[in-house]
Amino acid sequence: MSSLRHPVGPQPPQVYWRRRLVVGLGLLAVIVIIVLIVVRPGGGPAGATDPDPGASEAPAASTEPSTEPTDPANPNACTAGEVQVVAVTDADSYPAEQPPLLSLTITNTGSAPCIAAVGTDVQEYVITSGSDRIWSSKDCQSNPAPAEVTLEPGVPLSTTPFAWQRVRSEPGGACEGERTAAIGGGATYRLAVSIGGFASEAKPFILE
Repeated sequence: MSSLRHPVGPQPPQVYWRRRLVVGLGLLAVIVIIVLIVVRPGGGPAGATDPDPGASEAPAASTEPSTEPTDPANPNACTAGEVQVVAVTDADSYPAEQPPLLSLTITNTGSAPCIAAVGTDVQEYVITSGSDRIWSSKDCQSNPAPAEVTLEPGVPLSTTPFAWQRVRSEPGGACEGERTAAIGGGATYRLAVSIGGFASEAKPFILE
């Protein structure tokens, strides 16, 4: 015990004290390093993994438009983007004296039912030849009647065909008696129709 307090040797006591101090500091440093490895200040216990850095991020906002579902019991009015109208003739070419039969079809091309006005008050059939307006169903129309229907998706609705008597008409002109006949002999005519504000492309046909 006395040798610990009073070092014995050929060197002065100060030398032995300095050696002990160096050894003690070295042991202290080793202990501190071991403690730091086990405890890991500022982190979790050894062997724990860091959580996913993206796990707490908010999900990206959707860019898809939000649409309200359509109530089948209360359909909306049809829009131009979901209605197709087609002009119809019963043939592409007509012998002399044979009147073309005219009609139209209207189809809901959307994915939900919609309401359309389809009465005779909102129908018009127009026949032209080049830039010449030959005839319109509005020129001599009598007693037009309104009507509305619900168009189911993909189900075409057709009007009843009626005969065009191969004659000309004019807005506000006389509809009774003799009228000017449309030229035949292979002349090309075009039928365009509209119903409830929706219009068709022109359908060509020939009068022999």
